[in-house]
Amino acid sequence: MTEDPGDQPAAQQPNPGGRESPGKRGFFHSLPSLVVSAFVIALLLKAFLFQAFFIPSASMWPTLVGPGDRILVDKVPYYFHDPRRGDIIVFSNPNAPPVSRGIVGGLIHWVAQGVGITGHAEPICGDKNPDEDFVKRVIGLPGDTVEGRNGGVYINGRRLPEPYLPPTVITGAFAKQTIPAGKLFVMGDNRGDSCDSRAALGLVPIDNVIGQAAVIIWPPSRIGTP
Repeated sequence: MTEDPGDQPAAQQPNPGGRESPGKRGFFHSLPSLVVSAFVIALLLKAFLFQAFFIPSASMWPTLVGPGDRILVDKVPYYFHDPRRGDIIVFSNPNAPPVSRGIVGGLIHWVAQGVGITGHAEPICGDKNPDEDFVKRVIGLPGDTVEGRNGGVYINGRRLPEPYLPPTVITGAFAKQTIPAGKLFVMGDNRGDSCDSRAALGLVPIDNVIGQAAVIIWPPSRIGTP
């Protein structure tokens, strides 16, 4: 006795005309919303938690090798406390004038930062581009007196231990100054080739800090904490 084709299970029924199954149509119908959802989640992660930055200069050598290193910046710690001495931070350009982008312009800038179109660390020293950011190490905190002498940095009259620097690195002398409230004194680890708080960069408002350099993610040979 032959089996009637009409008695076959639904999964074995022929597909007249080669039409897509309801399952495939449902997947393709929901694909755009899945892509948008993934994009929004990634954007929120970059906007509020982590963001990648490219290091195009040698101002933080040997801790960060530029051009070439790419770092992942963690924004979470500074939701709970201000930057601490020794932290490597990324911050927006303190020399940039205030910018009013409006609602649409602000949204576009926010999206661009989130996807990494803007925010490559280290512009030209003295540049006033508001879309550029710097990466430096925190040396002086609000209330500190900072001075460069005898080849090192002195905080409140005491020489600052800097184990992250090679023994051969010498810090040139710079004038003593007291750091006001809400500001940071920052320096590059490459003391002979860094535009920082000793020169045109000036002091950095704490409000300009984007986050702390947490992990070197490129190149593979240097993956790890800075």
